[in-house]
Amino acid sequence: MTIYTGRGDDGETDLRDMTRVSKTDPRIEAYGTVDELNALIGTVRPTDHDDVDERLRAIQNHLHVVQADFANPDPDDGDPAVDASHVEAVEEWIDTYDEELEPLTSFVLPTGSETGARLHHARAVCRRAERRAVSLAADERINERAVQYLNRLSDGLFTLARVINQREDAREESPEY
Repeated sequence: MTIYTGRGDDGETDLRDMTRVSKTDPRIEAYGTVDELNALIGTVRPTDHDDVDERLRAIQNHLHVVQADFANPDPDDGDPAVDASHVEAVEEWIDTYDEELEPLTSFVLPTGSETGARLHHARAVCRRAERRAVSLAADERINERAVQYLNRLSDGLFTLARVINQREDAREESPEY
């Protein structure tokens, strides 16, 4: 089987239910941005921290579920969908890693070690994915848990960036106003 089909040459693509839509459709923008986020997280692994790598691998799998969820305008029972367990997993990770960190006293600049900075970048892309999902939800029915997951994940990626920076002795910098 060849990777190219030519079906997208006219600027349209298929949703999960085989409905043809423009590649600029808000649903495509939403799951395309999640795909970008997933690829960006792939550039972070491996981190040389096994526990973080395990979390990032799980996140990448969760993001495939988010993409499938957004690509499906009319889901059936049994179709891939984000549920409460996805959100709860990220919350548990945040709580666990937060115990390792000094409390925040100000905003931090998205910098640090190479891995920490990449995780900050992933957080920013996650926020964009969330905005695309909120925009989609304004016009179409989508799984609200997927939006909640992206919101929580951005917090999780921020926390992971801080943990990596701390473990790698990269000083957090605060913005100057």
